[in-house]
Amino acid sequence: MWCEGGDRIITWGHPDFGGDSPGVQDQLRNVQQISGTFGAFAALLAEGTVVTWGHPKYGGDSSRVQAQLRNVKQICGTASAFAAILEDLTVVTWGSRGRGGDCSRVQHRLKNVQQICGTANVFAAVLADGSAVTWGRRDHDGDSSKVQDQLKNVQQICATGSAFAAILADGTVVTWGDPDYGGDSSRVQSQLRNVQKICATNTAFAAILADGSVVTWGHLRYGGDSSRVQHQLRNVQHIYGTNTAFAAILEDGTVVTWGDPYRGGDSSTVQDRLRNVQKICGTAHAFAALLADGTVVTWGQPDYGGDSSRVQDRLRNVQQISGTAHAFAAIVAHGSVVSWGDMGDGGGRVQDLFSYI
Repeated sequence: MWCEGGDRIITWGHPDFGGDSPGVQDQLRNVQQISGTFGAFAALLAEGTVVTWGHPKYGGDSSRVQAQLRNVKQICGTASAFAAILEDLTVVTWGSRGRGGDCSRVQHRLKNVQQICGTANVFAAVLADGSAVTWGRRDHDGDSSKVQDQLKNVQQICATGSAFAAILADGTVVTWGDPDYGGDSSRVQSQLRNVQKICATNTAFAAILADGSVVTWGHLRYGGDSSRVQHQLRNVQHIYGTNTAFAAILEDGTVVTWGDPYRGGDSSTVQDRLRNVQKICGTAHAFAALLADGTVVTWGQPDYGGDSSRVQDRLRNVQQISGTAHAFAAIVAHGSVVSWGDMGDGGGRVQDLFSYI
């Protein structure tokens, strides 16, 4: 929990994976951005330096490259490594070397980097000339050689756990990586025209087209097959994902869900309450929707935050919701924080930590 430019960060959850930050608390001043892996955090400060904490194997120890972390503009993470774009548009990496923490093989190509996106094990960088460079586990999705000649005029890259999808300037899409994770879009390639945005679960992609319709591919059960609700996917504004399901907000503020029905893909029990939805947030297996009146509706696996009944009376005038893999936290209007989900992974009562607000 932090405020942009603020001088204090509050962390909670598993102490070995970023939930305990007293060792760096005195360094966390004027924080501009925070990025996370599966077990560590990296904070970008106003002067362009970086502070890390959490499990060393997940990127929590940046001492090997600390001298290079100057004039940093942006940070991105895989499951266990970080990549930082510097002001001169070069890249510095740290964390698990085999999962993106070592970019030495492609360092000479990482010039004029505009964007970095990560799967669990691989980074992909978009360069100013519209080409893309990948590094990490080459036996997974780190080898883009088969589509390299197609990666021209790339505008945006999105990732699942083991695959990438790139939107080109002409609105078409190029995919690579594990076919079971969305790396093969051949089934729907003819439909991928005028793509505006791509969203992802851990194993599937969903593309919003210019006319507000949606095209999906990847693991059929976990979001790659939207045929059950395809007739409802009209005038789609935003799409959000858990690990195995999607939730789309339509122009009229209603919601359409699909994917694993037990992990967020079935919202039928709360559908009548999903009106005037402003934003949706996901954990690994549950969704939380913020409504226009500041209340919250949840569904999905109860122990992943899908059941908010324990704190429902406190979820009033909610301003923002964020999620870990197992829990949600909501900021309410008077500055307090309400959390729910797995008690040991961020869902416990933490209000005493915020007594300074």
